[in-house]
Amino acid sequence: MANTQPRRIKTISEYHQAMGLPKPAHPLVSVINMDAVTHWLGDESISLVFDFYSISLKRNFNAKIKYGQQSYDFDEGIMFFMSPGQVFGIELKKGATIKRSGWMLLIHPDFLWNTSLAKMLKQYDFFDYSVNEALFLSEKEEVVITGMMQSIEQEYHANIDKFSQPIIIAQIELLLKHADRFYHRQFITRKISNHTILARLETILSDYFNSDSLAKDGLPTVHAIAESLNVSPNYLSNLLNVLTGQSTQQHIHDKLIEKAKEKLSTTDLSVSEIAYALGFEHPQSFSKLFKTKTDRSPIEFRQSFN
Repeated sequence: MANTQPRRIKTISEYHQAMGLPKPAHPLVSVINMDAVTHWLGDESISLVFDFYSISLKRNFNAKIKYGQQSYDFDEGIMFFMSPGQVFGIELKKGATIKRSGWMLLIHPDFLWNTSLAKMLKQYDFFDYSVNEALFLSEKEEVVITGMMQSIEQEYHANIDKFSQPIIIAQIELLLKHADRFYHRQFITRKISNHTILARLETILSDYFNSDSLAKDGLPTVHAIAESLNVSPNYLSNLLNVLTGQSTQQHIHDKLIEKAKEKLSTTDLSVSEIAYALGFEHPQSFSKLFKTKTDRSPIEFRQSFN
């Protein structure tokens, strides 16, 4: 993809116009049936940023969507979620005509102002997932999500009154709760890919803790670990929480304590020397973490071996 400035689309009306659609029935919320789209935003490749939320259900999409450095082909029912200000790209093969089907729900932040959803939306980490961590839907799940989008569309196409916004807000909340449930199901059922991530995580942590990186650079960050696994930090922590009951940070700390126990039981290094070797600037911080994790101080643990 060419290194050009992303095209910023500020309003839902502007997006409708760019896609050859009629003016939206509501300026702050819109459901788009992708079969109705007549225009496309670029000939081959384009980078986009929206000033509104988008929830997309795509299938039979013959372009590649990129988020960061990852790409994905939408050859089955897949959902992904974008927040205002996130940049994503679309790549078309040269000379190809774009094909797509599915639905998009666009929500301007102003529509959420002074509603329960304004705060609740931040609880849904999947708005920070990358496209390559998209939600795969079964046929039944796809029917559920499509039905919800159509219900939202029907509501704002009816006569808009004082009940319209709270009803649509409630419908969006329900859609997000179902997406959360489906992601939870995906973490559990996609065993091969998920356990591959777990195995790679273990390898990355072992290699790091057995190298000189700890003393030089300190503990690896959740962001760095997630980047090594080509997933987003939120996705990794949520996946691990579902599969193991622990966050990424807890996994890193467990590996650290494992290494600390090894040094305390097999070397004559002082607690301070071990703390520095494990990347701690202050030995007290190491001792506090060790006691939190093991219910014993490093000295008490060492004495249990003598």
